[in-house]
This record gives sequence, structure tokens and C-alpha cells, in this order.
Amino acid sequence: MIQAVGVGCFVTYGVFFNSLMEELHWSRAVISGASSSAYFLSGLFAILVGRLSDIYGSRKLMGGAALFFGAGFILMSQVQEIWQLYLFYGLIFGIGLSAVDVIALTTTARWFSVSRGFMTGIVKVGTGAGQFLLPFLASILIASYGWRQAYVLLGAGALVFLFALAQWLQIEPDRSCQSQPAIVSRSLDGPPAAISLTARQAVRSSQMWLLCGSYLLLVFCLLIILVHIVPHASDIGLSPKTAAGVLSTIGAVSMIGRFISGIAIDRIGSKAILVASILILISALLWLRIADCQWMLYLFASVYGLAHGSFFTAISPMVAEIFGIAAHGAIFGIVVFAGTTGGAIGPVIAGKIFDVSGSYAPVFIMITVAACISLGLTLFLKPARLVQN
Repeated sequence: MIQAVGVGCFVTYGVFFNSLMEELHWSRAVISGASSSAYFLSGLFAILVGRLSDIYGSRKLMGGAALFFGAGFILMSQVQEIWQLYLFYGLIFGIGLSAVDVIALTTTARWFSVSRGFMTGIVKVGTGAGQFLLPFLASILIASYGWRQAYVLLGAGALVFLFALAQWLQIEPDRSCQSQPAIVSRSLDGPPAAISLTARQAVRSSQMWLLCGSYLLLVFCLLIILVHIVPHASDIGLSPKTAAGVLSTIGAVSMIGRFISGIAIDRIGSKAILVASILILISALLWLRIADCQWMLYLFASVYGLAHGSFFTAISPMVAEIFGIAAHGAIFGIVVFAGTTGGAIGPVIAGKIFDVSGSYAPVFIMITVAACISLGLTLFLKPARLVQN
């Protein structure tokens, strides 16, 4: 439920996009920049949140983040100037967003070892549910009350739900892993890995940089789609609700991808799932280049949704498989930051390209190339070895 509310609210930015352009008369690059700032700062703060969750647990951190999360959305209703957009959404909301993935997925990784992939898949189904429901809800609220009041209603609801949900989080069943590095976890090649690396050791491993590079490029592609697919759908003639439905379709289908990939991870490992997902992503992006009507765009959303759900399900178990779970929160926070860096850069570049060229065609070529490079990096991933001090 934390994933549904947190990520679901974040992806509604694409639904608000046209309303912000129409009333405030800002460019796509400027409006995209606020989403990018929020995503980048969420990753930066995720490093701190991940480290603190390893030490103090999840409840207090998630409760505090809920306050920032809801406040950022509520303050968006008062936006008049560009600096306010970047302060309210980019910074305040970004701080709140930083805990959503790290807290939920690190807590899951620590609670469940044998069925870590399956349980992560269940948690990420919540993300898909939020991506499916909240864009529709946002479009209805905007049509009924206007975009400013819609932000107030969504923000207040998110604050209450996330703060309440945080109170149900339990301390991990075995905290001894913080001081005992010999944790057994499944490796990428099947047999158990006998060691867990500290965050410092992980950073010194080439596998860390391969994983971060691959994830940066992936999220670069994914955030461009999430932020710009609704404006693109409107550009080719879809109504606002139908355009928002493309985003909701991605969320709905991603639930299937998350659930299936979660089951498969426990059987064949995260690397195989990630490789398969990138291949599906590349196929979907090639189709997107020629998709110029409603049914073609919805078909893209359906195929892309499978890949989208699998990516975000595989990444936390992959960190555990490569590095163990002794410092999972801290290491995962670094990987998340790499992803959010790519996700922050992507929408701004895409918006700027559109502002200059008047078309998303060059953007779609760019993200297809980025996905291919990510595939190449992923193929070289393997369990990290203990680095000697």
C-alpha cells in the first residue's frame, strides 16, 4: 500500500502536465524539470534513508517522509512562480518520495530470504495498482474541481494514508545482520553466496558500477515514458481522459509483470528477468516509434507495462544476490540514486528536444539506444567478491 500511494501519486505528474502548461504558460522542459528534480533528490536522500533504515528501522523514517510527501502535494495547489514549482514539488515532495522504495523494498528483503523475489513481486504489485488507479483518479479530480484542488485532495489523502501505514511497519525479524556479514543469499548463477559486502566494499566493486550504470539508463528511459506519454498521446489527438488511460494501462499491465517476475526471480534469478525485461522494453520502444493512433498506443502501453513492472521488481533482489543483505539499505540507496539520476535527466532532455524539434520522434530513438546499452551492461553482471581492505 505504501508503494501504491507513493509511486501512484508520483506518476500522476503526467496527468497534471497539460494543466500546468495551459494555465502557467511554461515550457515542457521547465515543467519536466520539476519532476526530474523531485526524482533526483529522492534518490539523493534515499542514500541517507537507506543507511538510517539499516540502523533505526523503518517506522519513524516512513512516518516523517509521509509529512513531506503530503505537504509537497498540498503546496502545489499554490504554485504561481517557477521557483515555487521546484521548491514544493522538486524539494519537499522529493524528500517524501525518497523513502517509498527504499523503506518498502529493504524491509521486504530483510523479512523474506527464501521467497524474496516472490514477496518483492507482491509488494511491487502495489506500485502497479497505484499507477493504474491514481492517474484515473487525478484526471477525474482535475475535471471536477480543477488541478489546484485536485492536488490538495490527493496530498491530504496521501499524507494520512502513508503516515498511518508507517505505524504498521515492524522491526526486521533479525537485526544481527548489521554486524554479522556472513549472510547466505542466492547468487546470480544459482548457488548461495557465502558473503555479504559492506557499503564501502560494494562501492569498490566493478559490479556496483555496472549495476548503477545499467539502472541509470533504464530509469532514464522509464521516466521519459511516464512523464511524456500523456502529452504525446494528447499531441496525436487523444482526449485528456483517454490519454491518462495510457498511463493507467501501463500501471495495470505492470501488475502482471511484477507478479510473474517475482515468482520467476526465485527460480531463475534476477539477472535473467532483467535481461528479458530489457528485450521486451526495446521491442516496445521500436513499436512506439510508429504508434500514431489510440489502439497502437494502448498496445505499446500493454507491452511496455510488462517490462516496466519487471524492472522495479528485480532490482532489490538483484542487490541482495550480488552483495548480500548486511548493508542492503545503504547499497540499495546508492543504486536507487543512480536510477533517479537517470530519471531526473531524462524528462528534461526529452522536454528540451520536443521544445526545439516539435516532435518526440528523436526522443524515442534516443531511449531505444539507451535501452540497448543498458542491456549490454546487464549481461556482465555477476556476484561481487569480497574486496580486501
